[in-house]
Amino acid sequence: MTYDAATHTSGQPAVTAAHEYEHVPGRPISWFGVAITCIGFVVGGIAFVPHPTWWLFWTGTGIAVAGLFVLLFAKTFSKDWY
Repeated sequence: MTYDAATHTSGQPAVTAAHEYEHVPGRPISWFGVAITCIGFVVGGIAFVPHPTWWLFWTGTGIAVAGLFVLLFAKTFSKDWY
């Protein structure tokens, strides 16, 4: 076994578990929360075309916030973080 002092490696391939790089798609509730949040952003964006329609903008904001609450209560940021 050789040791390379410049890179601090031993020249041996790194041993990793096969499951370490598997794709984990997340839980359905997380995808649902992301979809609600995206819909809110789209509705809010559409509110500015061709001129600002503020009631539609605030409706989109409310939808996005509802989606963020779904993500918060589903603990998406702590359980689905890779």
